[in-house]
Amino acid sequence: MSIITKRGDDGETDLMFGKRISKTSTRIAALGAIDELNAALGLARAADAEGRHGVMIDRMQNLLFGLMGELACLPEDIGRYHEKGFAALTEADLDWLTETAKEAEAKGVRFTHWAVPGAEGSLARAHLDYARTVCRRAERHLLLLHKSGGEVSLNIRLFLNRFSDALWIFARRY
Repeated sequence: MSIITKRGDDGETDLMFGKRISKTSTRIAALGAIDELNAALGLARAADAEGRHGVMIDRMQNLLFGLMGELACLPEDIGRYHEKGFAALTEADLDWLTETAKEAEAKGVRFTHWAVPGAEGSLARAHLDYARTVCRRAERHLLLLHKSGGEVSLNIRLFLNRFSDALWIFARRY
């Protein structure tokens, strides 16, 4: 099966369960920003020659897949999504992220300039800073979707807010 289906030529794209939506919708903007966040994390992973945060980034990227799956459902289909057992963010995932960030912060963060990406000379840390900014943009898109009636779960909204904070800490910790 080819990835080139031509189904998007009309300016629409597929969501879960056969639904179609405009590529300019707030839902697709949020999904696109989260996809960019995932790619930015991939850059951080690839730049991490010492392998110091590969396990953490892997977990974060896997959590983003579940988050994106939930967002790829219209509100009327979210129950069906959960019934099928697809990946979804849980309170336990949110707790893991919060605790992982707190543990890293407790070990001490270091920086010589206030959040100046690349100031420490580490490409991996600069990529984590880039991922943080993409995460903040994704959060803004997500909140816009939620405020416009798109119904975004509280776990997802809290996760992206804490995710960007965690990325700031990780960029200064490692």
